[in-house]
Amino acid sequence: MFIQSFIQLLPILVLTLGGYLMDKIYPIDEKLLVKLISDFFMPLLIFHSLYFSDLQSSLIFNITGATTLVVALSTLVSYLYAKITRIDMRGFMPANIFMNSGFLGIPLMKLWGGVAAMNLIVIFDQVQTIYIFTLGILIITGGLSTKSIKTMLLSPILWSIFLGAFVLIFKIKLPQPILTTCEFGGSAAPPMAAFALGVSLSSTKVHVNRHVLAGIFIRIVGGFAFGYLGATLFGLEGLGKTVVIVASSLPAAVFTSVLPLRYGVHSEFAPSIVIVSTILGIFTIPLAFMFAV
Repeated sequence: MFIQSFIQLLPILVLTLGGYLMDKIYPIDEKLLVKLISDFFMPLLIFHSLYFSDLQSSLIFNITGATTLVVALSTLVSYLYAKITRIDMRGFMPANIFMNSGFLGIPLMKLWGGVAAMNLIVIFDQVQTIYIFTLGILIITGGLSTKSIKTMLLSPILWSIFLGAFVLIFKIKLPQPILTTCEFGGSAAPPMAAFALGVSLSSTKVHVNRHVLAGIFIRIVGGFAFGYLGATLFGLEGLGKTVVIVASSLPAAVFTSVLPLRYGVHSEFAPSIVIVSTILGIFTIPLAFMFAV
């Protein structure tokens, strides 16, 4: 099982390595690349996945509930740790709370379980995205502000979620050329996401201390435990259970090291948590698949 999971992870590792090496040879604008993926290609993928989703409403509700529980418990544990150790929670908490369910999780699940598994983690990722652009911004900025509200409202990913849910709920039929365009553009998102992850890692300086190790522990071990609890409480079984548990224990989201910079917050923890947890993912992701059954 471990070897099989590693082989399924291999294409992502190769593309991530490609992004890392290409950035070393030909410096790539990381922020522009992330913006292109998150504001153009990823919304197309999300909308197309929602439009053709045949998931039962009860399954969507259960995944949403489990994801919310994982985020809530991760937030609580991260907050308590930051409070007790008296470190800056604005730069520490987001990397522990939010996992890389988009750039890493979506291509991972597509390789592992095909379209069925990808559609499930798309739901997971959509719910987390809402929390990133609400709870995440509130943590980083220290509260509600005009800038944080504007960022939420102008997020193409959030709009793709709302529009996709709207056409799904009301069963609106769209012209085939539109759907073909969304499929064509959206299919580029997973490989580009893996490539962007490598570009991000290329420019990240690593320093490991007890707070970084604690953050990684909360993100991976805590995430696995919270995911298992959420899947159990919300009655998820089979494919849905595995997707939620593995997704909950994925490495820290790349965006958690970028988002603080947008608001002038220097994070000495997030970049290191992202890169170390991603490297450890070579071993922890296959283990998560093994123990998720």
